[in-house]
Parts: sequence; C-alpha cells; structure tokens
Amino acid sequence: MDYQAILSAPFGKLGIRCSDTDLLGIEFLPGRTKTQPPQSEMAKTICAELQAYLADARHEIDLPFELGGTHHQCNVWQAMLDIPCGQTLSYGELAKKIGSSAQAVGQACGSNPIPVVIPCHRVVGKTGLGGFIKNAEGESLDIKRWLLDHERR
Repeated sequence: MDYQAILSAPFGKLGIRCSDTDLLGIEFLPGRTKTQPPQSEMAKTICAELQAYLADARHEIDLPFELGGTHHQCNVWQAMLDIPCGQTLSYGELAKKIGSSAQAVGQACGSNPIPVVIPCHRVVGKTGLGGFIKNAEGESLDIKRWLLDHERR
C-alpha cells in the first residue's frame, strides 16, 4: 500500500493516504514500520492535525475527507462524528439513533476508512469494549483502549 506519510503514534504507526485535497485513509501499522515524511502539502496538514490530537485529545481534527461507502455506512460514520470526545455510545444505542441494528453498526465501524478522524473507537459493546478495526482482541483493542483513555484524561 502506498502512503503519503507514515506517522509515529503512541500505539504504533499511522499510514496516511490522501489526494491533493482530501484525506482518503488512515491505517494502523506495526510500531516497527519505518516512518515516512509527508509527501505533499495535504499530507503535512493531515499529520499536523493528527499530531495535535495525539498531544491533546480535545483538539478537534478539521480535515477534508472523501469517503466511499454504502448509504448505511455513511450514515453510521456521520453519526460517529457526533459522539463527543471522552464519551461513548454502545453499538445498540447508535443503531437506535439511526434506525439500524447493532450488528450493522458494528460492521460499518469495522469498515471505517479514517479511524481517529471518524471516531469509531467511541462505539463500544453493551458490556465491554466491543471490537475495533475488524478485531475483537489483541493489539487492536489495545489501540482502542489507548484512544479512549487519551480522551478521558
């Protein structure tokens, strides 16, 4: 996968994909991945916004983005943008807000192309963390825990 930047984060690395005008994707990469300086002005802007958030969770990320998804996925992603920093909703609560099912919300969360910017980490299970980036255990949940703890400080 070609990235326009690879940024260090407290939980590993973030692979950034963008056009000249929009953020297109963020991927969580292993900590051993080599960083890569931004290759464009947009990549510089994205890195600056993400670094500001990683330093202070109250920083509201303001980036133009382009998403390709189904109508349902876009509804879920838009609803996640409305969850305030430091707060969470369960999959079921979010589903009720948009007239969907918890399972369909979970699938849309797992398909989120720009995690952190669209805060899918703020959607949790009824009795626990739930999954994160299509995983229900391991390093993915460690990242979700870190993001939630970061926002609660």
